[in-house]
Amino acid sequence: MAGAKLATATAAMVMIHGRNATAESILSLVQAIDTTGFAYLAPQAAGNTWYPNSFLAPIPSNEPGITSGLAAIDDLMDRISAAGIPPAKTMLLGFSQGACLSLEYAARHARRYGGVAGLSGGLIGPDETPRDYQGSFDRSPIFLGCSDVDFHIPARRVKETAVVFKRMRAVVTTRLYPDMGHIVNEDEVGAVRAMMAAVVSAR
Repeated sequence: MAGAKLATATAAMVMIHGRNATAESILSLVQAIDTTGFAYLAPQAAGNTWYPNSFLAPIPSNEPGITSGLAAIDDLMDRISAAGIPPAKTMLLGFSQGACLSLEYAARHARRYGGVAGLSGGLIGPDETPRDYQGSFDRSPIFLGCSDVDFHIPARRVKETAVVFKRMRAVVTTRLYPDMGHIVNEDEVGAVRAMMAAVVSAR
């Protein structure tokens, strides 16, 4: 955890690390995005990896990792809710494998979030995966940022993810950066900070 104590925070962010990374590594992003009133919670994957194969692989090949990872996010969402912070004041942020897991969680648990930021990620599963998710995001802001050429994350999957979320009544911002590489850039940081400012200022 980082930022404000959960008991006194007015908003919260669940932060999901990438493959072969740690909760501490994703929390290092807090120094760039920290906003007064936010508590930051980051779960740690066993063996530093949420699921073993590419996020484009058949879903059964990545089980029970996907289900376990989604449950870890759900546990933190319950903990945040128990502290009196509603989903509308809660954000999800993930990078790479963590972005894929965060976006999949959001799609399976659609509601009004403070915001969702998928940094170099997309919905999980092969191209033929049905995207018949239920529920509405009720105009939640969702940011999708990725390099236009990324070895791990095809741009087409980022675009497909945006289409799915728009259909579910999210307000989606998609930015594909030329030859960015598999990193987080300053523009993405600015977009996340803008969403956070809106969460803090919302009544």
